[in-house]
Amino acid sequence: MAMQIPGHELIYSGKVRELYAPLDPATGARDEGRLLLVASDRVSAYDHILPTPVPDKGAVLTQLSLWWFDQLADVVDAHHVVSTDVPAEVAGRAVYVRRLRMLPVECVARAFLTGGGLAEYRADGTVSGVGLPPGLVDGSRLPGPVFTPSTKAPVGEHDQPLPFAGVEDLVGTRLAARLRDLTVSILERGNEIAADRGILIADTKVEFGLDPAQLGLGTGDEIDWAAVDPDAVDVVLADEVLTPDSSRFWRADAWQPGRPQVSYDKQVLRDWLTSPASGWDRASDALPPPLPDEVVELTRARYVEAYEALTGRPFTTPAPPLHAG
Repeated sequence: MAMQIPGHELIYSGKVRELYAPLDPATGARDEGRLLLVASDRVSAYDHILPTPVPDKGAVLTQLSLWWFDQLADVVDAHHVVSTDVPAEVAGRAVYVRRLRMLPVECVARAFLTGGGLAEYRADGTVSGVGLPPGLVDGSRLPGPVFTPSTKAPVGEHDQPLPFAGVEDLVGTRLAARLRDLTVSILERGNEIAADRGILIADTKVEFGLDPAQLGLGTGDEIDWAAVDPDAVDVVLADEVLTPDSSRFWRADAWQPGRPQVSYDKQVLRDWLTSPASGWDRASDALPPPLPDEVVELTRARYVEAYEALTGRPFTTPAPPLHAG
């Protein structure tokens, strides 16, 4: 369950995050301009929320995203963070953000071939409808970053690959092109920085939103996405960016195409879930089992290692930690 935060109303609980509306202390009215975004220690894999949390995960994701927002300041139009001065209960793992209308597309870019992209490539030589050269294997570097978006499925359902024409159908040609260009640019900048720190970013997922006030609309008004001019409004980078949850991080010195790579991300627990040791059949309707302590500890260690390698800063567990209420 999500925790209760004094002076805030829970309005959304996702796979790994909660959104709270700040309340006016005098009237109790919601603040219509901002939200409190809290990253929990829950972890998801294969479209399931796992029963075992990973300690400090929410803090690592929040602090790493804040660092990346600074590195991407000249790449993106804007990001959603307005303040890191948050209630003590969620210190270190929460930020106040602009209230946005999120675009209905999961924006994914790939610099290397692996995961679901590899399965699609093996089937027909493409990823999200983009043709790739023959002879690529698991871990191959692509000739250039490829935009491979997907649908934005509700919790418990599976995102589905979406060809670029499908993105154009959803948001119009101008916004679709801007989403593609921003997503690819974020991955390119991320790899420029990470390469100097011994990390390869194989792929990443980002999300974008628009501020309805810039369109002269209220928070509940419908948006005609195709009518939006992306040169006249900010296409705002939202949620997290270039974290071990939203990206695949590989150790550059161990990269070897043709086999699974050494990861800094939650691939550790993905691998355990699909191994005989878990006893779980991904194709079944059964829920995933609890993670063993050693998998949890290794996953946390990989998250922290990625944070420290990228930022050059030691990670410190925030106090007090987040407790579910």
